[in-house]
Amino acid sequence: MIAFRITRTIKVGLKSLMVHKMRSALTALGVIFGVCSVIAMLSIGEGAGWEAQQQIKLLGSNNIIIRSVKPPEDEVANVERSRLISYGLTYKDAERIATTVPSVKVVVPMKRMDKDVYFGARRLTTRLVGTVPWYPNIANFHVARGRFITLVDMAKRKNVCALGEGISRRLFAYEDPLGKEVKVGPDYYRVVGIMEQRAVAKKGEQEDLNLDIYIPLSTAKERYSDVNVRITSGTFDRERVELRQITVRTEDVKQVPTTAKIIRHLLKKFHKKSDYEITVPLELLHQAEKTKRIFNIVLGSIAAISLLVGGIGIMNIMLASITERTREIGVRRALGAKRRDIILQFLVETVVLSAGGGIIGLIVGIAIPRVVSYFADMRTIITAWSLILAFGISAAIGVIFGLYPASRAANMDPIEALRHE
Repeated sequence: MIAFRITRTIKVGLKSLMVHKMRSALTALGVIFGVCSVIAMLSIGEGAGWEAQQQIKLLGSNNIIIRSVKPPEDEVANVERSRLISYGLTYKDAERIATTVPSVKVVVPMKRMDKDVYFGARRLTTRLVGTVPWYPNIANFHVARGRFITLVDMAKRKNVCALGEGISRRLFAYEDPLGKEVKVGPDYYRVVGIMEQRAVAKKGEQEDLNLDIYIPLSTAKERYSDVNVRITSGTFDRERVELRQITVRTEDVKQVPTTAKIIRHLLKKFHKKSDYEITVPLELLHQAEKTKRIFNIVLGSIAAISLLVGGIGIMNIMLASITERTREIGVRRALGAKRRDIILQFLVETVVLSAGGGIIGLIVGIAIPRVVSYFADMRTIITAWSLILAFGISAAIGVIFGLYPASRAANMDPIEALRHE
């Protein structure tokens, strides 16, 4: 008997919605837009956060990266008059870090120079990077074909090189670079390896490693001066920099913050001016995760407002519907319908509107990120929790914003309702 009454009440509620199809559809639109906007905005936020984290992870969670930078005071001095400016990291810095910091497992010094590289008639301006054999393991940047620099190459100061994928493609086109020679200044280097293609970050965030040429650090130290001369607007700048970068890897991720602190103190002791910067990818990763959470909360809150507006719209329509159907409510009460039957009837209507709008919103919300990814070339990530959250809120809105109109309808005096015109 109870099941029959509930079923009948649900049918009455659904029938009432079908009587006013256009009004029901427009009422559900608020929920549809709210749900799809929650899913779309959270998926865009997740995608943006994921890309940022991936770029940081490529640097290595165990790594500490130290780079040479020109101090502000030298920038001013260089404008005033041309002179030799010495700054940045030195070979002694790399040696001190390797020998005095116990938590340091590996040290990778790097010397970088901008050079013109030739192969036959082809010429490209790129970066020549002098480094050590264990660089690929530390930088998570491995060889695709051939090999990298070896300890024998370092010891004998051999003229060998490994090419980045980008410079290999541009310089050799359809030819196989392995075994061939490229010319840098008066020297020739035999190509022994091709690096894998490395994902390129957004402009200005990270250098394109695909355009680098890697040679033994000992060869770079012997063949090329530490002094770099640049001619600009009739003046020339002379800068002396031994190492452009030192990458340090610790034994354990937990040791990274302490090791970074020790290295800062060590470098500060031997550098009178701020001619270096220290980047800790682990700190950047934590900051990126924190930023992503804040970003998701902000985007989710903005999108949730539209769901709230949709809920208010449902309550407004239901209150208007009660006024229109006052006599109908009075007739039902006079024929024996109880208050809970009236409450259930109006709750069914609001839940159907919100849940139905939620389902359609889920479909549209899943489609929008795919469209954004296709046309804007942006990565979007739809998570299960965002779908559950969006639909859960829409269903809850149906109950919460439907309770007041349903309760008001159930509490109407049957006699007064029957007199209503």
